[in-house]
Amino acid sequence: MKTIKGPAIFLAQFLGDELPFDNLAHLAAWAKGLGYEGIQVPADPRLIDLEKAATSDAYCDELRRTVSDAGVCITELSTHLQGQLVAVHPAYDALFDGFAAPHVRGNPAARTEWAIAQMKYAAAASRRLGLSAHVSFSGALAWPYFYPWPQRPAGLVEEAFAELAARWRPILDAFDEAGVDVCYELHPGEDLHDGVTFERFLKAVGNHPRANILFDPSHYVLQQLDYLAFIDIYHERIKAFHVKDAEFRPSGRQGVYGGYSGWVERAGRFRSLGDGQIDFKAIFSKMAQYDFPGWAVLEWECALKHPEDGAREGAVFIRDHIIRVAERAFDDFAGSGANREQLRGVLGIGEKS
Repeated sequence: MKTIKGPAIFLAQFLGDELPFDNLAHLAAWAKGLGYEGIQVPADPRLIDLEKAATSDAYCDELRRTVSDAGVCITELSTHLQGQLVAVHPAYDALFDGFAAPHVRGNPAARTEWAIAQMKYAAAASRRLGLSAHVSFSGALAWPYFYPWPQRPAGLVEEAFAELAARWRPILDAFDEAGVDVCYELHPGEDLHDGVTFERFLKAVGNHPRANILFDPSHYVLQQLDYLAFIDIYHERIKAFHVKDAEFRPSGRQGVYGGYSGWVERAGRFRSLGDGQIDFKAIFSKMAQYDFPGWAVLEWECALKHPEDGAREGAVFIRDHIIRVAERAFDDFAGSGANREQLRGVLGIGEKS
């Protein structure tokens, strides 16, 4: 059995212009000061030059030294924004264009090719950094049609997933060559947002061994999906873990869809660790049971609490929930030590005289 590594923290929500949130060295030292052992690094040019990391061992050695000098390590790289741009429905072109490099904005075809190239850089960079998992979004072509009204034309969803798979297959092959798993965060707004859609995609990419899951239970609470049963079903594909809390409090006025409300007013909203409804004791128990090989990474998103308070409390919360697994069975002391002949005798199947 494996003990989960952690605590670690995803840096995306903390990156900013002021100290200590302005660069990788400062953020790494800040995270260590809060008690974190690892950092999940978004592929933001303020933190990492992804193309340079894909091609230069010297640059990757420099990155490792930077975080090691602070007392932490890189757990995974994240390309959520680049992954989103692998597949964008035209309804979202304007809203997602800002995620892309300036030279491809306003050109959806060029933007897609740029995103695919970025993902391939991420595969090579992860390998050079000695990482085994990578976290991202799938992007979405079918999301505007998730509710079946107006009636979807026959074959629409299948065609969307065939195209999504065609775009991702060469990326997954690049990650396979690098020896790194792609862990999709199953997230509303993405075509991969629950178990059914992940299975659709997995089938479309021929059960590709590098198509895996970033488990984040907060998104399942907001969908009213059984997040514990999810682990039982998909544990072999869960290769990354965001520790993020949430709550769902429906009323006579709104439920899962939220009525276009802002985050504070929604029935389902993200909360800081311990402030929501998620049973993390059960989650960490299942992760230990199934030998989850990775890190427990805080992703802070909360409608109410200050991010620095959430980060400070999150390190303690994760550390207190990590289960140091047993090295032997609890009842070993009572072992009989019987040999095969004695066992057969106990069963009444010994040789007759």
